[in-house]
Amino acid sequence: MKKYIACLFLFLSCTAPKKIIEDQSNHFPVTEEKVNTLPQKDKFYIFIMAGQSNMAGRGFVQPSDTVSSPNVLVLNKNNVWVHAKEPLHYYEPGRTGLDCGLSFGKKLSSLYGKDITIGLVPCAIGGSSVEQWLGDSLYRNVKLFSNFSNKATAATAQGTIKGILWHQGESNSSVKGYINYQQKLESLFTNMRAVIKQNDLPIYAGQLATFLNKKENPHSPDVNNDLEKIAITDHHFYIIHTGDLTPKSDTLHFDSRSQRMMGERFAREAYRH
Repeated sequence: MKKYIACLFLFLSCTAPKKIIEDQSNHFPVTEEKVNTLPQKDKFYIFIMAGQSNMAGRGFVQPSDTVSSPNVLVLNKNNVWVHAKEPLHYYEPGRTGLDCGLSFGKKLSSLYGKDITIGLVPCAIGGSSVEQWLGDSLYRNVKLFSNFSNKATAATAQGTIKGILWHQGESNSSVKGYINYQQKLESLFTNMRAVIKQNDLPIYAGQLATFLNKKENPHSPDVNNDLEKIAITDHHFYIIHTGDLTPKSDTLHFDSRSQRMMGERFAREAYRH
């Protein structure tokens, strides 16, 4: 009888449906498909993705996220344009996950039509503060602003930079980290535009999530208020609302559904401007 119960338990354990736990790692094999012929420069619209982990992406990558589009390209770590597949960011191998880039590119491509190709330039590094970006700190083995500058220069040689997608602020929403945040962020945006040599370059910034832990991130509402203040004086700065988006179990990062939704919101805003 005991042997029968043990066998039954083993059978049920093997056949019972298992809960799928969302993590930040991509488990799908990623093969790069190099682009043979790039579009004309004036029809190749490039957007740089910068900030910290919610722009770098921590969502779970599903098979559909690895299906590329002929009109959405990404600049890889060797500065070669390849067809975009998630995960796009490659700087933090142990933390790689779904970001908003591919959903942004596909949505914007559908809005513009087949005559325009969208190029994505991943530059976000998880955990990075605005001070580290301003100071060109070496963080997680990446010189933040130098990397941004080098990638922007490489992209400009073959396409037209149309904007920056920005999501950052969690690392600055603590009591000490929040000091003079707005002024520092405005200085960073000025420096980024100077590198690209476009003083009126559109910058699209996602709000910090409303689900952030208020003890660890007490100034997250203030970061969002600062974004609103910047939008009043900077007429080429646009805010992407995220108040209805949902988290992973860590209550810090957007889940996969929210990353895709955020990408589409970035796309609609970019298309309007």
